Amino acid sequence: MNASSANMTVVLQYRDSITKAVTKNVIVVVIGISINYISASLIHTFRKHQIFYTNPRYILFIHLVVNDMIQVTLTIILFIISYILYKINVSVCCVFILLALFATENTPLNLACMAVECCIAICLPLHHTRICTVKRTLMLIGLIWVTSMLSVLPDLFITLATQPLDFFHSHVFCLRNTVFPNPIIIKKRDTTYIVYLVIVSFVIFYAYFKILFTAKTASKDAKKARNTILLHGFQLLLCMASYLTPRLNDALKRWLPKNSIDSLFVIYIVVQILPRSISPIIYGVRDNTFRKYLKRYLFCKVRKQTLQLDPKV
Repeated sequence: MNASSANMTVVLQYRDSITKAVTKNVIVVVIGISINYISASLIHTFRKHQIFYTNPRYILFIHLVVNDMIQVTLTIILFIISYILYKINVSVCCVFILLALFATENTPLNLACMAVECCIAICLPLHHTRICTVKRTLMLIGLIWVTSMLSVLPDLFITLATQPLDFFHSHVFCLRNTVFPNPIIIKKRDTTYIVYLVIVSFVIFYAYFKILFTAKTASKDAKKARNTILLHGFQLLLCMASYLTPRLNDALKRWLPKNSIDSLFVIYIVVQILPRSISPIIYGVRDNTFRKYLKRYLFCKVRKQTLQLDPKV
């Protein structure tokens, strides 16, 4: 989960040279398209095979992938807007910010749910199918969205109650703090992040150690489950690192005034973009079942292209 969509996009308040601006935008777009292409392939594979969309584990995973796609797409849009338009209408910015926050605040909750499902599969294998059903999984996803909305929508309501109507017709540099400027919102945000961090971290560590102490046989499945949860924990740390981004950005402006813009760009890539590539790796590459069907789809597509190019094949 990100501290704000302002930090999420790291839209730069100082102008780069033309060459540097183009280079940064090309890097962001190429990385974003690559991640979204892999994610789209995973979603397509998920939709084509019943073994996935009837399995709670893969349903939670694909929900995480969809959130990552939304996150990456919005960060790219806002990043490009920051260079082309610089300032946009407050109402339009609010829409971007709210959608981005819904997606990003879903991420740690989804990771916690996936860790619990993995724990149940290893520690209570005989009860897994009864506890983890498709219906309950869909209800859980709905609960994740409701929780995120309850966390984010108060920002909008407070702003509507405290800002004049003209504010929503003005143009601003699109940051969370510029469209939701009330100090109460900042305090609420910090409190929410601390609560999220504590709860989700506890769930992930509990699931890991539960598997560690329950699966005494050290089976292959148990080892893989522990490694998967460790990856979830690493992804969570990267997502939560954005909490420190505002303070880190301020520190870099003081310590490295001449290179602060480039430093902020690196932070943006490491904290906001790269964590979105972990989900495809966890299931698209490490999961044997998903990898088998994904490879089958990709190879089939390549063969069809070959047949079209060479009818003799």
